[in-house]
Amino acid sequence: MNLKQLRYFLIVAQEQQLTSAAKLLYIAQPPLSYQMKQLEKELGTKLFIRESHGITLTEAGKIFQRYAQQVVNLTNETTDELNKEQNGTRGIIRMGLISSAGSIVPNKAIINFTKFYPDISFRIYEDNTINLIDKLQNGMVDIAIVRTPFNMQDLAKIDIITDKMAAVYNPRYYSFNSNELKLANFAQQPLILYRRFETIFNNSFAQQGIHPYYAVKCDDARTSILWADRGMGIALVPSSIAKEYAQQQIRTIDYSQWQSKIQLVWRKNYRIKPVTQRFIDTFTNHLA
Repeated sequence: MNLKQLRYFLIVAQEQQLTSAAKLLYIAQPPLSYQMKQLEKELGTKLFIRESHGITLTEAGKIFQRYAQQVVNLTNETTDELNKEQNGTRGIIRMGLISSAGSIVPNKAIINFTKFYPDISFRIYEDNTINLIDKLQNGMVDIAIVRTPFNMQDLAKIDIITDKMAAVYNPRYYSFNSNELKLANFAQQPLILYRRFETIFNNSFAQQGIHPYYAVKCDDARTSILWADRGMGIALVPSSIAKEYAQQQIRTIDYSQWQSKIQLVWRKNYRIKPVTQRFIDTFTNHLA
């Protein structure tokens, strides 16, 4: 028994006549009659009552019709699902996401993408950039939205935004005389350091002969902001995070060497799932 025989049987049962069924199937009547006899032989039962005016189903034929229809329907649905998967219109995208991208994604591109492709769903894995890059390299996520700096080896990227650094502080305890903040403004101030940027900050300060005082060092920008809001010092964090979480004063620092970028990244030279490639293409077109 094969799928072709099931399809033939269902058409014959529908038409109740071999001649018209053969026309619908674009085959001659003798091969169709042979296939039905082979099906009956394999099942060991009569499926049809052959009469002069046509054919009718036996009770066994009616039972078989019900199950044959289920098999054909399931096959059609499976084929459709596989085609959607292959065409990138159905599937799951495993996305790594940094917490500081919460104000950036989901953006209009992602919202429109899910509306246009309702059979595509997301699984979000939140972590810091370093851990997400590791998950990406190990195949635990398909794509990741992360923040520079990080090791770009074997990764492809799309820039989403360029983020300036900002100073977050409580004006009850700290103030600046100038409108434009420069590195010299932080020379004698207690700074709250988000460790991720320690090397960048230290190099910049050293180039200008400044010895920074780090009153607090921590591993999360949100912790830096919280401590700054409570007057523990001046937090130096990306401006997008500051705008999302800070309750006190925010001043943007216009210093190019302190800029970071939020990027969409994925593995280069690696076979990407069609659904993931479709998302990358849509995201790229949105940013173009």
